Amino acid sequence: MHDHAKGEDLVQDTFMKTWSYLARGGKIDVMKAFLYHILNNLIVDEYRKHKTSSLDVLIEKGFEPSADQPEHFVSVLDTKRALLLVHRLPQKYQKVLRMRYLQDLSLAEMALITGQSKNVMAVQVHRGLAKLRLLYDPT
Repeated sequence: MHDHAKGEDLVQDTFMKTWSYLARGGKIDVMKAFLYHILNNLIVDEYRKHKTSSLDVLIEKGFEPSADQPEHFVSVLDTKRALLLVHRLPQKYQKVLRMRYLQDLSLAEMALITGQSKNVMAVQVHRGLAKLRLLYDPT
């Protein structure tokens, strides 16, 4: 555990769970293995918990929210420009680029939908991107 106090709490919980199990009449063959198993499960449970942090806690830890992120806006504008240019591509490239980047399909899923091989899908995506690059930046 990254937090020493949390680690100590989990160890304490491990012993408490073991004591409860024994108090209910449970039988333990190998104590060390039993304790390890309980502690491991508690650690996994701890990491799986959905952790929420308030903005105040984040600011106390040094996080400073930024109102202006120009690189983010440039990226969003570039993406919108590229999406507008997709409509200028031939229909087959429009289709594969939409499936790959808008619907976030894998090459295998695209091949299954179109009935073509994964290799053909990869080639069409590659060629479509090449044509899109030419439209995006003709220099």
